[in-house]
Amino acid sequence: MAPIKIGQIGVGHAHASGKMAAYRASQDYEVVGIVEPDSALRAAARTRDPYKGLKWMSREQLLNSPGLKAVAVETRVRDLLDTAEACIDAGMHVHLDKPAGSNLPQFKKILDTAARKHLLLQMGYMYRYNPGFVLIRDLLKQGWLGEIFEIHTVMSKLVNSDSRKQLSAYKGGTMFELGCHITDGVLSILGPPTRVHAFPRHSARNDDTLADNMLAVLEYPRATVTVRSSVNEVDGGARRHFCVCGSQGTVHVQPLDNPSARVALSSRRGKYRKGYQDVTFPKYVRYIDDAADMARIIRGEKDADFSYEHDYHVQKTVLQASALPLD
Repeated sequence: MAPIKIGQIGVGHAHASGKMAAYRASQDYEVVGIVEPDSALRAAARTRDPYKGLKWMSREQLLNSPGLKAVAVETRVRDLLDTAEACIDAGMHVHLDKPAGSNLPQFKKILDTAARKHLLLQMGYMYRYNPGFVLIRDLLKQGWLGEIFEIHTVMSKLVNSDSRKQLSAYKGGTMFELGCHITDGVLSILGPPTRVHAFPRHSARNDDTLADNMLAVLEYPRATVTVRSSVNEVDGGARRHFCVCGSQGTVHVQPLDNPSARVALSSRRGKYRKGYQDVTFPKYVRYIDDAADMARIIRGEKDADFSYEHDYHVQKTVLQASALPLD
């Protein structure tokens, strides 16, 4: 099949260059152009490998490019929803990076329009296709973990003062910026919670206002979940983890970015023995599988694994966990 024509709007998101690199490396796509209205961001991006040789254009030029099918929205967070709405209105499939803004009614409108037009809106939660999370979903599908009663997960790192300043622009703090990734994972297992309790804290002794140490507790009828996110933890990436406990088994993925897992089962299941065992995976590179799955969905080879309804409830939960309003 001919490659899917795709463009990207924005280079201001932390994942922007990685997404572009994935599209350019894939035979599924032809990148037709890149948009960045901010002259400083555009000048800096021109010298970076993922953007070299690309055609820079306005948003209007991109959205009117002949044969364009999809747009990756990689703007600063404050511009994500307005940009995604323009792309959906123009009839484009959209990869929308996280988090989905702070205006839940606008996000719902975008999702409803995408559904009505039969357009994909793929969220950029970076662990959806991570082999550790694929393993969890497979064990759940097989029924080998039993009834889930507990999930606990941590998504933290250590950042410098400049990064803290940038993050302070968003009132949701680290849960909004980082915790959204693992909140998506929680809801993919248990669905929307019945109640969400947010515990935002500013723990670092400095002058910014960043909610840098956050905990959310999610209630379910027969389960509880804790989600933690901080930017104060030394080598926090190494301790990022996602643990699911069920009546017949437990699976613990750590670290998340170069995953390995431990699985404990109450009895022998398929290739897994009773008790704890280690599971290793080949080296994982972010965004490659996201791009490949998006291509299959756009071509009609499969349905989306994550529904519009799921994405709405994830964003609602992220806002609640970040102590942000829903209206």
